[in-house]
Amino acid sequence: MDEEKQTAPSQPEQIQPEEPQTPELPSEEIPPEETPPTPPKKRPLPWRRYAMFLCLAIFLISGALLVRDLTQSSKEQEANHNLAQRVRQAKLDLSSGDDEASEEEEPPPKYAPNGNLFQYDALWQENHDLAGWLRIPGTDVDLPVMNNPADPEFYLRRAFDGSRATSGCLFLNEGYRPDGNFAIIYGHNMNNGTMFGELDQYRSADYAKEHPTVCFDTLTEEREYTVLAAFNGKVYRQNDTGVFRYYQYRNFDDEAEFDEFLSQVRRIALYDTGVETHYGDQIVVLSTCSYHQKNGRFVVVACRTPEPDPEADSAEESEEP
Repeated sequence: MDEEKQTAPSQPEQIQPEEPQTPELPSEEIPPEETPPTPPKKRPLPWRRYAMFLCLAIFLISGALLVRDLTQSSKEQEANHNLAQRVRQAKLDLSSGDDEASEEEEPPPKYAPNGNLFQYDALWQENHDLAGWLRIPGTDVDLPVMNNPADPEFYLRRAFDGSRATSGCLFLNEGYRPDGNFAIIYGHNMNNGTMFGELDQYRSADYAKEHPTVCFDTLTEEREYTVLAAFNGKVYRQNDTGVFRYYQYRNFDDEAEFDEFLSQVRRIALYDTGVETHYGDQIVVLSTCSYHQKNGRFVVVACRTPEPDPEADSAEESEEP
C-alpha cells in the first residue's frame, strides 16, 4: 500500500508581479514647473482717455493764447516806444536848431502855426484826440494822453491809432478842460510794467522822494508838477456815504471845493510829502486799478503853481493910473 501511494503533485510557485519602476531622468531633463498664465491687461476706460485728450487740448490752447498775448503786448510796447521816440526826436531837432542859429538868425519856432507845441504837432495831425503827453522822469512812463469828449473811455482798449490794444492808452477824465485847473489821467495797471504798471511804486515814501516830478504837457504848454500825495481809493456804489469819490471832480470853480478835495486827500494819504498847495494851483491825478480790495484804485496826486500870464500882467499894469 505504501508503495502504491502516489506523491501529490507540488503546487507551482506563484510569481509576484513586479511594481513598475519610474525611470529616473537626468537632472537636466526635469521639466520646469509651469508658471500660471498672466492675466490680460485691463484696457483703460474710455473716459480716462477722453480726459487725457481734453487736458492736452487745454494745455495747447492755453499755450497758444499765452504766446498770442505776449506777441500782442510786445507790439503795443513797440508802438508806444516809437511814438515817444518821435517826440524826443522832434525836441532834439528843435534844440539843435537853436544851437545852430546865429545871433542874427531867429531860432526855430517853439510852436507850430496852429499853436501846438512843435514836438506834438505831427502826432496831433495824425489823431486829433491827442490832448497831451505824460512823462515821469526816472520811470518808463513816456506816453501820449488821449481825450475823446464824445466817449471818454474810447481809448480804454485802443491804441493811439484807434486799433484794438489790450493795454489801451492813457486817457483823460470826462469833462476835462485844457485851460482848467484839474485833470485825471487813467491808465491800466499792466502786469508787464507798461502804462501805469509801475505807478504803485509810489506806495513808498522813499520812492516818491526819488521821483517827485510828473511832467504833463498839454498841446500848448509844458507843465511840471510835484507829487503831493498817494492813496488807496475805490470806485464806490451810489448808495455809499461818507466816502471820497475823487473821480467825480471836474474843475475847482471855487476855493471851498478845492479845500474839500485837498482835505480828503491829506486824510487818506499814505505818507506826508511836505508839499504845500493852494487854491489856484493846478492839480493832476494819476489813477490806475489796484487789487487791495474789490474795485480798488491806486491814486497819485501832483500839484503845480501856474506861471503868471505875461499878457494878463501887462494888461493890469496898463489899467493902473
